[in-house]
Amino acid sequence: MRKIVLLTLLMLVMASLASLSAAAAAIPSSQSRGGSMELSKVRWANHTEALTGTAMLRMVMDVSGPVEASGIVVNEPTPRLVVTIKGTTLGKQVEDLTFDGKVVEKVSFDTSGKDTKILVDLPLMVQPNDYKVFTLPKDVKANKPFRVVVDINKPLSPPDFSFTPGLKDKVITIDPGHGGSDPGAIGPSGYQEKSATLAVAQNVKSLLEKAGATVVMTREDDRDVFGPNASDVDELKARSTVANNRKTDVFVSIHCDSFSDRSANGTTTYYYQKTLYDAMLADAVQTSLVDAGNLLDRGAKQANFYVIKRTRMPAVLVEMAFISNPNEEKLLSSPDFQKKMSLGIVRGLERFFSQAAKLN
Repeated sequence: MRKIVLLTLLMLVMASLASLSAAAAAIPSSQSRGGSMELSKVRWANHTEALTGTAMLRMVMDVSGPVEASGIVVNEPTPRLVVTIKGTTLGKQVEDLTFDGKVVEKVSFDTSGKDTKILVDLPLMVQPNDYKVFTLPKDVKANKPFRVVVDINKPLSPPDFSFTPGLKDKVITIDPGHGGSDPGAIGPSGYQEKSATLAVAQNVKSLLEKAGATVVMTREDDRDVFGPNASDVDELKARSTVANNRKTDVFVSIHCDSFSDRSANGTTTYYYQKTLYDAMLADAVQTSLVDAGNLLDRGAKQANFYVIKRTRMPAVLVEMAFISNPNEEKLLSSPDFQKKMSLGIVRGLERFFSQAAKLN
């Protein structure tokens, strides 16, 4: 009797092992490497949304099983949508793609980590509601696998700018950062950012008007633009609205940089690539500022600052120097250095209009 029981148990164990082996063999190779799925095929097509008429690019990627996918827009080194598909490897047939640049410039795939990152290079920045990343389940009846879908709307056409050389007859908005209830950054000796930005902005206004330009100031004295105790968004919106309502040619926001490390130093110009001219404006102003102030050139960089993003025209935000640096704080409070920075901004604008006219 005991032999029969043992023999029966042995047969059950062997049957279980056989079942496990068969199950393991049935798992696709793409799912056997730590449970990762395989991204096996990429398809794309231009599409017009029926209800809104919005033109878009749709990219569909087949995967061997259910996955999680998400997307985020970054602006460095260039405008880019980064799609992350968790726990996936790349099939041998998947290759980088090149497009016409109307919606997307190129798509490349990065599998250096545990996830697949899809880098979608864009001609211009897009807003969060201009793209969608979602997954679709397997559809047996339609013979469709699990899929990841990326929809990207075509960016709105930038305004039709037609620039001429020189400063004469240009309409330029100058935005002295902070003011009123907001002192901005404060230097080691107590000098406030709002004082430096206003002094430089007033000098810039004077120089531009002498050259024949019309200057719109978001503030001309020590005050809040929207009003005391306003939210940050309301205050920033008020500044960009000043420029948008006057239909100015360019927008320049003037600031002082600050950092916890007091040795940080130099000049930076920021832009948001919403038109064909923002980067050109930033490069021109940065070059002239560095020439004028002779400080460390930290370059022209992309950023997501509200006032340069929400203004319709080419716009820059300049960080003249670090007010947190004792030496540069002294410079920023010096009328002589303030005049140098003012001249640098004006020469940068003149440089920009000359370059932009050639591009036209």
